[in-house]
Amino acid sequence: MTSPMADTGNAAAPTIRKVTARAVNATLTRPVKTAVGTIPSAPLVLVDVATDEGVTGSAYIFGYKPVMLGALTRLLADLEDVLVGMPAAPVQCAHDLEHYFRLVGRQGIVGMALSGIDMALWDALGKTQGRPVVELLGGTARPVPAYDSYGVVDPVADRKDLERSLEQGFRAIKIKIGDGDIARDVEMVSGVRDIIGPDIALMIDYNQSRTAQETLHRLERLVEFDLHWVEEPVFAEDFAGHARIREASPVPVQTGENWWFASDMSKAIDADACDYAMPDLMKIGGVTGWLKAMGLGEAASMPISSHLFVEASAHVLPVTPGAHWLEFLDIAGAVLAHPNTIENGCLTARGPGLGIVWDDAAVARLAV
Repeated sequence: MTSPMADTGNAAAPTIRKVTARAVNATLTRPVKTAVGTIPSAPLVLVDVATDEGVTGSAYIFGYKPVMLGALTRLLADLEDVLVGMPAAPVQCAHDLEHYFRLVGRQGIVGMALSGIDMALWDALGKTQGRPVVELLGGTARPVPAYDSYGVVDPVADRKDLERSLEQGFRAIKIKIGDGDIARDVEMVSGVRDIIGPDIALMIDYNQSRTAQETLHRLERLVEFDLHWVEEPVFAEDFAGHARIREASPVPVQTGENWWFASDMSKAIDADACDYAMPDLMKIGGVTGWLKAMGLGEAASMPISSHLFVEASAHVLPVTPGAHWLEFLDIAGAVLAHPNTIENGCLTARGPGLGIVWDDAAVARLAV
């Protein structure tokens, strides 16, 4: 079926021929415990967009909870009738889909699906040209400094894992805290600092679990451990609360993983909500949305880190002004033919496209 939005005047451009969405529940090397719940595995929707030139672009969406998988796969399946016949051009497609969903809005599962499509289209574009996406963006594949991302940790039980991170060359570690009282926060942070030493950056993440007043109270006890940032201490949409913490906090404030498209980032910047930004490729609008967000970051002189999606993050960070850190939390490695590996604490983009190739046997085994 040909979409009414298809650019029929551009016959030379490849067009979208088919969209496939498959749900899997991928295993994680380390389950991620947070102050608001545990993620024991990674519920993913694998997105494949095939073009009429025989190229298939691939990406994935992270549902966080298995209950999300059905809705996401059905939405993508229903979107096939809209997408087939459209140009396989990610920026144009993003513009057309923004118009298509104008009355609905792009938050929630709509935004997640559109971002997944965008990343798959960039992957297809790179594969069509036989080049990594980072080169299409005007950059080169280079090692990007990464931090190893943990959930709530036990400094005693998890000591070997933390030491292994140092052996891999990571120069930064992030842990999640806030699942107990302030004494528990202090025990975790102090224990990890003792293991990693004074020269490794240490970040903490509250996962939206505290109030502004309580965050400031806890940070008074934690500042002695030389924290690189405190992440999402209050609800993500509470820009005023983040701004209050930022104004009084001895620790820089990081947020952004729950911003929906560049408009949310603009609101956060206007509110002076953070020192650092961390857009999520699945919520910011894929690679196309990231390009808009990084322009806002440059204008605000704000360092930008990535959130999850290590494959695509390794492509966009090298072209991002003020690129800060790549978060290394490998949620899709179990279904990839060639999982990403850290070398000397860095991750380098792979191609063609985003370098995503499914391990078909693993996909079949982990299918939902």
